[in-house]
Amino acid sequence: MAGGAREVLTLQLGHFAGFVGAHWWNQQDAALGQATDSKEPLGELCPDVLYRTGRTLHGQETYTPRLILMDLKGSLSSLKEEGGLYRDKQLDAAIAWQGKLTTHKEELYPKNPYLQDFLSAEGVLSSDGVWRVKSIPNGKGSPPLTTATTPKPLIPTEASIRVWSDFLRVHLHPRSICMIQKYNHDGEAGRLEAFGQGESVLKEPKYQEELEDRLHFYVEECDYLQGFQILCDLHDGFSGVGAKAAELLQDEYSGRGIITWGLLPGPYHRGEAQRNIYRLLNTAFGLVHLTAHSSLVCPLSLGGSLGLRPEPPVNFPYLHYDATLPFHCSAILATALDTVTVPYRLCSSPVSMVHLADMLSFCGKKVVTAGAIIPFPLAPGQSLPDSLMQFGGATPWTPLSACGEPSGTRCFAQSVVLRGIDRACHTSQLTPGTPPPSALHACTTGEEVLAQYLQQQQPGVMSSSRLLLTPCRVAPPYPHLFSSCGPPVESIPVFGALCSSSSLHQTLEALARDLTKLDLRRWASFMDAGVEHDDVAELLQELQSLAQCYQDGDSLVD
Repeated sequence: MAGGAREVLTLQLGHFAGFVGAHWWNQQDAALGQATDSKEPLGELCPDVLYRTGRTLHGQETYTPRLILMDLKGSLSSLKEEGGLYRDKQLDAAIAWQGKLTTHKEELYPKNPYLQDFLSAEGVLSSDGVWRVKSIPNGKGSPPLTTATTPKPLIPTEASIRVWSDFLRVHLHPRSICMIQKYNHDGEAGRLEAFGQGESVLKEPKYQEELEDRLHFYVEECDYLQGFQILCDLHDGFSGVGAKAAELLQDEYSGRGIITWGLLPGPYHRGEAQRNIYRLLNTAFGLVHLTAHSSLVCPLSLGGSLGLRPEPPVNFPYLHYDATLPFHCSAILATALDTVTVPYRLCSSPVSMVHLADMLSFCGKKVVTAGAIIPFPLAPGQSLPDSLMQFGGATPWTPLSACGEPSGTRCFAQSVVLRGIDRACHTSQLTPGTPPPSALHACTTGEEVLAQYLQQQQPGVMSSSRLLLTPCRVAPPYPHLFSSCGPPVESIPVFGALCSSSSLHQTLEALARDLTKLDLRRWASFMDAGVEHDDVAELLQELQSLAQCYQDGDSLVD
């Protein structure tokens, strides 16, 4: 790439963030494998934005995510904390220590049957000499599981996916995984449940220094670091970890972009009182503190609501998914992320993370919503103008930020990406002399079609749009969510958007109202974890101020 890659360092903080991240990295790896196998140029997206090159102790070149992830004890299953590319820690200890060596081996979790091919080998050297993960061909592994009422294969099932590391296909660098040993992933005791607990983790010298060392390792090898993307759980104590991490990044790397994706699994139930109250408090504290230290913050959830009132999960017209399965929800969110992050991952683009954030976050609006159509519907014989006209005047995408339906709300600024549409379908192929049925059908390029459509939908709104030929990869172990019969789906077109929307006014005010109704004396355990009553009062004020930024009509562009 001319001018070099504009590198991004990814932080994954929390277990649901691990689920989303595993799907995300699997999709990046599938795209890399496709380009390598077909001997085609990598094309529109620059993988070096997210990946780094290195060498094993045997001299083999590696290509691994530029990633730091933090999770709790017990979350790795059969994955090694130091990864599998470099010399094992136990081997190093055996070489350094000349005395007797006693090994106490803990029983490993069983390997996932769908990953046997991957876990049985370190990887393969591709034709270009780069070490890559061996791909998992369709149809290999265990037979698809079926039920009497559901003949379509469910790949894989909840029984085979316990934690995110069960389906991660990508080898990680030894400096990627940072385990928080003082808290447990499983069981009811020793959980990282509260915002204050998470903040305190990165106040401890041990974890703060470990994070800083890893940051310096990755950052110092970058030629042009454009910034950091943080995938952070909002519903538990990792909201506090994320807030302190974002503060550290802002202090040490001033001027770099920090885009935070606040993740919440869904849905939830009224009967779990303590969990729901903690979820509310963690989400509110997380949003406010992350907004203070990030360039841009986007909550992501299929649960339908950020507050105490449960809402049904969002519906995708072309997907069959189980909203109670993190494996399914995280796959959908990762697919949306793979699309809306396109602007700062292009091979040739003037847009950086900072530019994208500046465009979307004017007038204090540093929180944005996301939406997507997964997959984008384009019937055989249809053109892009035909498909877009079918949406009529309604906002086409499914909301992904638990902020209600976008219909009837005001959009202040938006960044839109449509990918995976064949160039031959970009414009209408009208017979010469045929009057175009719409202004979209009169456009001469796909980019013009998309820009014209957005102008019609949101007149006068600051819009940035990208049209890519590259589809989104959904090869196994991506779950089988598609309604079509026939051969397995390996790639899909996706329409995704980030929007500064007036819907956030109601959402943030509703969060503040829910908080004012709480009797904090009943939740002393949350307060004991490091939050003061004055902190809650300040939080309410900050939420209300943030909500006012999105009040329709008060913050419009002149």
